[in-house]
Amino acid sequence: MSRRTFTLLVAPAVLLLALFFGLPLLAVVVDALSDGLGAFARVIAMPTFWPSLLGSTVLTLAASTLSLVVGVAVALHLARMEERRRTLLAFVIALPLTFSGLIVAYGFILTYGRAGLVTQLLALLGADSAVLGKALFTPVGLAFASSYYLIPRVVMGVLPVFVNFDRAQLEVAQSLGATPAQAFRQIMLPQLAAPIASSLCLIAAVVFGAYGTALALVGTRLEILPLQLYSLISETGSDFPAAAALALLITAACSSIMTAGAWFGSRHEKHL
Repeated sequence: MSRRTFTLLVAPAVLLLALFFGLPLLAVVVDALSDGLGAFARVIAMPTFWPSLLGSTVLTLAASTLSLVVGVAVALHLARMEERRRTLLAFVIALPLTFSGLIVAYGFILTYGRAGLVTQLLALLGADSAVLGKALFTPVGLAFASSYYLIPRVVMGVLPVFVNFDRAQLEVAQSLGATPAQAFRQIMLPQLAAPIASSLCLIAAVVFGAYGTALALVGTRLEILPLQLYSLISETGSDFPAAAALALLITAACSSIMTAGAWFGSRHEKHL
């Protein structure tokens, strides 16, 4: 491929990246540094910053761990199916990715809220509907709701790798005396660690920076960084440099998570 052809093919992607990522990011950086590092100092000095950082970390760990475990299990099950059935089920599993966070939140409220269908059914069995309905509007409930759109991301990310895995390796290991669990842990898991880690980092970055579902479920009462950013923009509306600084901190955290996943994947491939 000639250099001119390569340039023509790459130019549209570079232009889109510059217009819709580079320029907005540059504007945020300029706003955040308009008074030096003062905006960052004000953000860190906010009484809600450290509790929000802790809340975002706990939410990210809970939601991403739950979604990874369920997503990997679903992908393993789909990988054993014949292709036509697997394609149909994968399409159904991917449907939640087309819904916005507000729609997801509204659906969970109708299903698991104080007057939700599942809550009322459990109340008929003797459960306390007030306690169950209130749980949805807590960090645990938010992690549960977030897993609705995180699990499909895990499945879509690891399913092709699971499908293409040579299962003859497991059969050989079992023929030599290994149990199915040992074969999975010592043969399959090391080879699939990179895509699993990449999926974990992807969903962790998504849930760390997401605010739509959280805002619809708990408003700004829950202490997580995206909701603190929303409060700075929508409520006070006076310290935009601080809002820009907080936006950069969230962006840096999400980028670091994604970079860690890419680093682990490349490092793991070198040792295979």
